[in-house]
Amino acid sequence: MSSTGTSRAPFDPAAVFKALFLAAVAVFVLVPLLATVLGGFKTLGELRVNPFGLPQHWEWQNYADILFSARYWQLLRNSLVISTLAVTLTLIVASMAAFAFAHVRFYGSSMLLSYLTLGLLFPAATAVLPLFIKVRDLGLLDTYFGVALPQVAFSLAMSLLLLRRFFKDIPYELLEAALVDGCSYIKFFRYVTLPLSRPILATVGTITFVNSWNAYLLPLVMLNTDALYPWPLGIMVYQGEYSSEWHLILAFITLTILPTIILFLLAQKHIVAGLTAGAVKG
Repeated sequence: MSSTGTSRAPFDPAAVFKALFLAAVAVFVLVPLLATVLGGFKTLGELRVNPFGLPQHWEWQNYADILFSARYWQLLRNSLVISTLAVTLTLIVASMAAFAFAHVRFYGSSMLLSYLTLGLLFPAATAVLPLFIKVRDLGLLDTYFGVALPQVAFSLAMSLLLLRRFFKDIPYELLEAALVDGCSYIKFFRYVTLPLSRPILATVGTITFVNSWNAYLLPLVMLNTDALYPWPLGIMVYQGEYSSEWHLILAFITLTILPTIILFLLAQKHIVAGLTAGAVKG
C-alpha cells in the first residue's frame, strides 16, 4: 500500500519563541489599555474590587458626561492645534533640510548634519530653562507657538535622519535626468521627491503628532492660561478636582488617547512602509 503523506514543516523553536514573545508584548500593552477603557464604565466601588474584569453594570453616563462637557472639547482643540502646528512645521523644515543633505553637495554638509543630530543626545528637560528664556524674549509665552516651536526643534533631528535615509534611496538617475531636462532642485523636490515619499512623511508626521500630543513638560512651563491647556495638563487639573473618583479619570484618559489610536490605525500601513523602506537591499 502506497502512502502519499504530505511533508510537514520541521519544528522551528525560533518561530515558537517569537510567537510567545509577541504574545507577551501584546498582553503587556493591551491589558492596561483594556483595564483603562473598562474602568471608565464602572462605579468607583466596582473598580476597587474588580479592576480588570468586565463591568457588572455598564455606566455609560461616565463617558457621556465628559463628551458633553465643554472642557473636554477645549482640551482636545488645544492639543490638536499644537500637534498640527508641530507636525506641519516639522515636515516642512525637516523635508527641505533632508533633501539638501541627501542630494545637494556642499562644503561642511557632514559636519552640519552631525551638529543637527546632536539633538538626539539631549532630552527636552535639559533645556527647559534656556527655552523658557528664549520663548519669553520672543513674546511667545502663553501661546500655541510657544509650545509648538520647541517641540519642532527637538523632533527635527530624528525626522531629519529618517527623511534623509529615504531620500537617498530614491534613484539618483531621476535627479540627473530631471536636471538635464532643465528641472530645478526645487521643482524636483516638489513634483518628484515629495510624491514618492508619502510613506516616510506619514511616519514622521505620526511620530511627531504622538510626541506632541503626549507632551507634558513644555506646555506646563510655557502656558499659564487654563483655556490654552492641552490634554496632559487638563488631566492634571481634572485629577485634582476628582482625585478619588478614579472611574471618571479613567474615562477621561480613554477619550483623550482615542485620537492618537485612530491616527495610528489609519496611518499604520504607511508607517510600516516608511520605516522598512531601504532596510533590505536586493
